[in-house]
Amino acid sequence: MAPSVANRIVSVLFEYDTPKIVHIRSKKVGVINRLIQLGIIGYVIGWAIVYKKGYQEFDDVTSSVTTKLKGVVYTNYSHIPSIGERIWDVADYVIPPQENGAFFVMTNMVITPGQNQTTCPEDPNIPGIRCDDLTNNCTAGRPVTNGNGVRTGNCVPSALNASIKVCEIYAWCPVEIDQLPVPGEAILAGSKEFTVLIKNNIEFRKFKVKRRNILESSNASFLTGCKYNAYDAYDKFCPIFELGYIVGQTGEDYEDIAVKGGVVAIIINWECNLDHKIEECIPKYDFRRLDDKNAKIAKGWNFRYATYYDDQGTQRRNLTKAYGILFALTVTGTAGKFNIVPLTLNIGSGLALLGVATVLCDIVVLYFLKYREYYKDKKYLTVTGSDAYEMNSGVDFRQRQETEERARHATPKSPGHRQRINREDSQDSLLLGEND
Repeated sequence: MAPSVANRIVSVLFEYDTPKIVHIRSKKVGVINRLIQLGIIGYVIGWAIVYKKGYQEFDDVTSSVTTKLKGVVYTNYSHIPSIGERIWDVADYVIPPQENGAFFVMTNMVITPGQNQTTCPEDPNIPGIRCDDLTNNCTAGRPVTNGNGVRTGNCVPSALNASIKVCEIYAWCPVEIDQLPVPGEAILAGSKEFTVLIKNNIEFRKFKVKRRNILESSNASFLTGCKYNAYDAYDKFCPIFELGYIVGQTGEDYEDIAVKGGVVAIIINWECNLDHKIEECIPKYDFRRLDDKNAKIAKGWNFRYATYYDDQGTQRRNLTKAYGILFALTVTGTAGKFNIVPLTLNIGSGLALLGVATVLCDIVVLYFLKYREYYKDKKYLTVTGSDAYEMNSGVDFRQRQETEERARHATPKSPGHRQRINREDSQDSLLLGEND
């Protein structure tokens, strides 16, 4: 058994397969073959070359974005001393003045004015900060976790409710009371009428093409009076956007998102076909809200910042917890231009794929049709050479050659007989084609 297996393995090393062309006349196989070929040709031409622009080479966009906001809002909250009656302009509500690929607009705030470093009661809403005279847990020097300062060791009445005792801390006092000044309402809800000028410069380095979202046909009067509107023939090219319009395009209400803040994406997409006029290379804008408005905790967007000043030798600060909308700018895009190389590669790939039709048709013919054994006999032919490796070495090449020679001489050679055999083979082929 072992030598037989070894001989088979060795014999495979000394064999060679070459294609044999067999012309099969069959309606079924012919239809299958043509359908597969049409499918492949349709894929290559329709999808790979036309739809996916397989005749072009591409380059990704390189860009920079700058923004400039304008707008003022008047508030009159005389009953809230930390806010009062005042005008808010760009320097007040754009924090910080410049960001990389984004800008923030404050829409609501909690202001704690006139803080200085001294001792005061901690916020009673901080977990673990309440105490009593019997069990004083206000260990001196221990920072308050998620609080505002360091414990002094004293247990004192709360500044909010004298009936509640809390640990005294050394901190910026008075501590912030984290409650919105007007529940459910944004102090700067009028910021929805603010406008932002977005200047976007892009380059496709491979093609040495530079563009910007301010069209060359624009003039000063156009920029002064326009506001972006995706559905207007002229204003859809305007680079000035109203904040309320941007938020509205995300499907959200500006007054709602302004209370706790949120994150809105401004997507600028450049898809340019440089085989057409360069003037047709213009951006398209898309707007989406990125944060989850239904979040149960840590909802919206906020952060704290402080402004410091000197009050008769005492350093003080105004602490602001700013709620607002972070507008994140993203620039995407590609440019394509005709090039013979990708076109040739796609055509070559398509020609190679046509070989799949032959493989699939061979599978159908050799394994599924009624006369598959007949087709196998016609398709496969074994030819043994003089130097072939034989598992049975008892028969040499000369004996094999003499046997084949006798078989050839035994075959009738008359022209009439050969024609009859060929005619019978043709009839058999026709019958197989009709019945498979």
